[in-house]
Amino acid sequence: MDAVTPEPLDAALASDLAALDAAGLRRACRECDGPTGPRALVGGRDVLVLASNDYCDLARDPRVVRAAADAAARWGAGSGGARLTTGSQPPHAALERHLAAFKGAEDALLFGTGYMANVGAISALCGKGDAILSDELNHASIIDGCRLSRAAVTVYRHNDMDDLARALDAASAARRVLVVSDAVFSMDGDLLDLPRFLALCRAHGAVSMIDEAHATGVLGATGRGLCEHFGCGRPDVLMGTLSKALGSAGGFVAGSRVLVDFLRNRARSFIFSTSLPASAAAAADAALAALEAEPERAAAARENAAFLVRELAARGVAAATRSAIVPIPVGDETAAVRASERLLAEGVWIPAIRYPTVARGAARLRASVMSAHTREDLAFAADAIARALRAAR
Repeated sequence: MDAVTPEPLDAALASDLAALDAAGLRRACRECDGPTGPRALVGGRDVLVLASNDYCDLARDPRVVRAAADAAARWGAGSGGARLTTGSQPPHAALERHLAAFKGAEDALLFGTGYMANVGAISALCGKGDAILSDELNHASIIDGCRLSRAAVTVYRHNDMDDLARALDAASAARRVLVVSDAVFSMDGDLLDLPRFLALCRAHGAVSMIDEAHATGVLGATGRGLCEHFGCGRPDVLMGTLSKALGSAGGFVAGSRVLVDFLRNRARSFIFSTSLPASAAAAADAALAALEAEPERAAAARENAAFLVRELAARGVAAATRSAIVPIPVGDETAAVRASERLLAEGVWIPAIRYPTVARGAARLRASVMSAHTREDLAFAADAIARALRAAR
């Protein structure tokens, strides 16, 4: 029998890309010609941006930019090593102390990204013989952390605390049980039922962990997140990012001193990664100080999102949110892409979210609202969204 000649890699990949094209699932990067505030230059055109996670408009805040520039000038463009070798600098430690105080925790630990924080923490805390219970709509970084841990993973129904209770009962024989959930679900904008979540974890002796990537700087009277929003206790493990409402880059885990020391010694994504540049740490520290001084930013982001939902409803478009994320259901992937492209042509940038980010047939436009958007911006966007959806369908 003649040997089968392997298909050349590029030809195989081109075939896969063509299949993505046909399914309306191919993606490409779209460049901005400047910083992305509520408006940005895209392809030389000024557009209204409802696509940024910079909820409190801090990435371009002069105080934040100046802190980053000053730190880069003093400590260099890069740290030169992992935190446990040469990569620990004063801005890292200062930010960790600030984050811990802001979150009401004993200590905090920085990671290169929020993705690395979730993967590192989950895979360090759990292994063979342990059980992890994970919400079915958790972020990919949580899912990957669960997989890497080699623990037994049970996926419970989205935000269904009765189903979680059943899963906790079934996991009672495990050595350690970790229950992990997003605080704000990034594609739906809804909130974890934190009080019941924590009560169930305590009643079953399980470790509780939440991802506050989209909650920090948005929820609570002072933007401190889901715990402040509900006025309840904290989870055992609290993860967050610096790259959304804090306008910088990186991630963190906050909790007890023992937890943080353990992760410092066992989280592989911390141990084996070059640390954040001092400029990113200093920028996040300055953004945190700005958020503390101006809590009205968090309130404005929430109020603007609620206003957009009302404006959409007045135009016959169904949407709902309890955060700064406003998902607008479309369903069909190609229709969502057409709607997004039409919106951009009209000067409104809202991405089409498709499989595998969401389930097949559950494509949507995902609008993310900033504190700096004006009501005129949002009313204009609502008009454009209604027209785009009618045309796409």
